[in-house]
Amino acid sequence: MSTTPAPRNRVITRQVVEWAAWDWGSAAFNAVATTFVFTTYLTSDGVFTDAGTASSWLSNGMTIAGLFIALLAPITGQRADRRGRGGVWLGWFTGLVVACMLAMYFVHPESVLGPRGALMLGIALLGLGNVFFEFASVNYNAMLNHLGEKEDRGKISGFGWASGYIGGIVLLLILYVGLIGVNLLGVPTDEYLPIRISMVIAALWLGGFAIPVILHPPLPKKVHTGGDHESILDSYKLLWRTVRTLSFEAPHTLFFLIASAVFRDGLAGVFTFGAVLAKTAFGFSAGEVMIFAIAANIVAGLATVAFGWVDDKIGPKRVIILSLSAMVVAGFGVFFLHARGPIVFWTLGLALCVFVGPTQSASRSFLSRIIPAGREGEVFGLYATTGRAVSFMAPAMYSVFLMLGKRMTPAGEDYTYWGILGIMLILGFGLALTIPVKADRATLHHMEG
Repeated sequence: MSTTPAPRNRVITRQVVEWAAWDWGSAAFNAVATTFVFTTYLTSDGVFTDAGTASSWLSNGMTIAGLFIALLAPITGQRADRRGRGGVWLGWFTGLVVACMLAMYFVHPESVLGPRGALMLGIALLGLGNVFFEFASVNYNAMLNHLGEKEDRGKISGFGWASGYIGGIVLLLILYVGLIGVNLLGVPTDEYLPIRISMVIAALWLGGFAIPVILHPPLPKKVHTGGDHESILDSYKLLWRTVRTLSFEAPHTLFFLIASAVFRDGLAGVFTFGAVLAKTAFGFSAGEVMIFAIAANIVAGLATVAFGWVDDKIGPKRVIILSLSAMVVAGFGVFFLHARGPIVFWTLGLALCVFVGPTQSASRSFLSRIIPAGREGEVFGLYATTGRAVSFMAPAMYSVFLMLGKRMTPAGEDYTYWGILGIMLILGFGLALTIPVKADRATLHHMEG
């Protein structure tokens, strides 16, 4: 008589799909508001003011928003943990992001506020949107621990991250064909209506896809009680206690938070400056940049799903080290082979994109595996804070190497490709910080009580 082993439960369940739908919808804010559409609209030369002034104001606004995130994200997640209401807070913060995006419709130079007043309104809405989006992300990421088994979190995290990439591609294509580029809908271009209507569509996109997880949030297995009436000061005291506990009893967790902050800033730099490099150093047209962006997101999305399975087989730390190492090699390849033209950027640039998503997903997966039940939001809040604390590094190094390249390159020749060395420096530094981290010494389960 033979026995058949019980079939293993499916990893990608309905609840996982509902959770990942928020990632799919969040592309509306990441891709449309902060990257490709609204920020470029705000900083376009001559729309509200000159490009230099607009960029400076935008940078200052985002810096202020980053400070608020760094100060408040940990205690926001912590208070949600202690009340067991991460799903409720996700709903509130997502709703506030949607409200900010809807209000972006009213940002145009012919408004009653005037060009500069409208610019300040746009920056304020973008800054507030970033604050609320980061708070929502803290609660969203914390839900990863409530989905499936520990050994499946790499697959689940990768599935969610890939959903974000694919959602961004779909929405950008819809907006490009329907409004901004081809304009099949035939929307008048007066008062920048295609861009403003795009923000309304993006807001509805985020709100609609966020509904499933808000209505049916993954429930925590353990809730810390007694925090219903705690003050903000009490929350900061508890946060400080957590940091001290980590420093003495799980220092490798702090090491990882610092290391991940560095390499995550480098990853952000890859996407932030990738399009700039394609256009300036390799002569891509605006249309070619758009095509490359779509290809990059497709490659990143597929790779993230595939590496999610690898994550569960070999562990997230090995995925991070492998991915960062490959990216550094590809980045140096772009630098040394730039003279061979666009083919270099297409091949090695896409190779870089293969490893961006897996690194981000594995970082989230690594952290989720070591957090005790009931402390997810608090620790992911620290994750958000450390990321914001070093967000200046990649842009600063990019600028430094541009200045160095200008001095090292003969007059009249392009030197913008030097900027990639700055980003690779940040990725390499993050890699060096990650290697000594020991997962078995980063566990937080001693904090359960």
